[in-house]
Amino acid sequence: MYDHSGLTPEEVGLLPSEEDVKLYSERGWYLSEKLLTDAEADALTAASERYYAGQRDRELPVRPDRLADWTPADGDVQRNNDYIHYQDETIGKILRKPIIGAVAARLAKSREIRAFQATLIYKPPIAAEKSNIVSWHFDKYFWPTCSSDEMLTAFIPFHDCTEESGTITMVNGSHLWQHRHGATRPAGDPRDLERAHLLHGDAERNGAAVEKVPVHIPKGHMTFHHCHLYHGSGANRSPRPRRAISFHLQDGTNTYRDHALSDGRQEPYKHDSLVRRTPAGLPDYSDPEFCPVLWPVRAPVTGE
Repeated sequence: MYDHSGLTPEEVGLLPSEEDVKLYSERGWYLSEKLLTDAEADALTAASERYYAGQRDRELPVRPDRLADWTPADGDVQRNNDYIHYQDETIGKILRKPIIGAVAARLAKSREIRAFQATLIYKPPIAAEKSNIVSWHFDKYFWPTCSSDEMLTAFIPFHDCTEESGTITMVNGSHLWQHRHGATRPAGDPRDLERAHLLHGDAERNGAAVEKVPVHIPKGHMTFHHCHLYHGSGANRSPRPRRAISFHLQDGTNTYRDHALSDGRQEPYKHDSLVRRTPAGLPDYSDPEFCPVLWPVRAPVTGE
């Protein structure tokens, strides 16, 4: 029996069914019910515009390597800004809405879900803009210091998101494949993954067909996908920007683990210079400042 504490009766009705969870385990992704109100989705848009204009509720204490941090000086390319859940409280509060964590917990079959990272994304309405193309990849490739293989990502558009606007496209069942780079990450630029066309190579090695599914996501809905699922997105051919957040989530078992590149160098994740340390001196991926618990709902600590 699931614990629904912290959800309204209406929200309980929005949780994935047992059949939904079964389908998620088979195809590696799930399209949710309407988890955000129109007002919440519009608040995300308004907050993102304030962020692009320079407003910050909190600044990062240090600047990690490989931080995605678009500024107006970068021009009219795809915008990616990491740690939006930390830097903007309006956005952070909406992302901490209990129903989002509860859906992720049901899909991952986990008692606990924590935030891992959140990236604000803006695709300009320029059909020929090459930066709008997100090549095929699976998220766990970029998280080699994470111990869990049950992490997942919520893709949260702020509006109806269609193939015309460059919606997320899933490769059904690819989370079940043995990935060429699933265990040992090579040295070099992580964009090598995008240039290597690994999707079809992995499919061939696994004797699998490549079934691509562009997901039409109505406003207020979102998708969840497994950390080993191949996915990507195409050009924005619509007359409007495509606005979204990629909200990476970790199950309660996830911890830091050492990871060495093929040339022997230790490679950190961008978190590792930000989060607090465990008693053993390792990066703590349960740091409540950067990786707050989303589910279950924790009662606030009151003073005397």
